[in-house]
This record gives sequence, structure tokens and C-alpha cells, in this order.
Amino acid sequence: MSEGYKPRGLYFEDFEIGQKIISRGRTITEAEIANFAGVSGDFNPMHTDAEYMEGHMLGRRVAHGLLGLAVASGLAYQIGIIDGTVLAFREVDDWKFSLPVYIGDTIHVEMEVTELQPMARLGGGNVSLKMRVLNQAGKMCQRGVLKLLIASRPAESDSAGG
Repeated sequence: MSEGYKPRGLYFEDFEIGQKIISRGRTITEAEIANFAGVSGDFNPMHTDAEYMEGHMLGRRVAHGLLGLAVASGLAYQIGIIDGTVLAFREVDDWKFSLPVYIGDTIHVEMEVTELQPMARLGGGNVSLKMRVLNQAGKMCQRGVLKLLIASRPAESDSAGG
């Protein structure tokens, strides 16, 4: 990190079980779906073929489930609570895809801290976040638990001494 950079994220010791955090919304675009198909190689017609989807039970193209998960993790990062303090994304647990995310849907993430596990040997602790991805109608599209390794608060150093 460059000198003078001060992390804005929370340290492991700042998280509390039951703490709730809500992200801002983000609209899923056709370009994002096309780009995700290119990056992942997943050109399933459910995501890329409008004509095919006209006869499908969902009626129109949907975002890749993993695109929704990726956007959810990005929304969590953009809040700032892990900016400069996350050491690793360790696990995505019990992730469920309940409803499709369509082109034009605006999704946001609601998170709740459910578990804290100190891991001093790794320089912090595991923070488990129960995540819910909701669309503009407030309907849950995806849910699961994201487990992050978050840095411990640095020890105060005596830089004024001489």
C-alpha cells in the first residue's frame, strides 16, 4: 500500500454478531451479461439468445447465477467495510439461486454478521456474512454465506518517541 493510505474498512475487532449492512443498488445490463459470457465461456442460450428464451418458461434472457454472485461481492466491497482490511475471500457457503436476475433488474445486497472466528496466526479473523441478493421488488434472488478473512487492528506504535 502506498504511504499515507489509510484503510477505510472495518477491522476484525470492529465487527459484531447481528450487525446488518445494506448496499446500494446496481442495474444489471445486457453488456455485463455478454462480457461475463465471454470471460467465463458460458454461452448458454438462457443468457445469450433472446429468441430461444421467448419460448422458455422464464420468457427472457437471465443473468448468469455466478454473475449475480460476483456483483454481490462487488457491492459488498463498494460499501467500504472491507476496503483495505480484507485479507482473503475464503468461502462461499450454501449459495442458493432462488429467482432469476433479468437484464434491467436492479439488485442490492443485505448482509448480516453471523459468526466471528479469531485467527491470530493469520493476522485477523474469519467474518461470516449471511448475504441476501434482492431485486428492485424486494424479492430474494440469491442467498448464502460469504466468509472473509479480515485483518486485526494494527498495534499502536510509538512513532513520536526519539
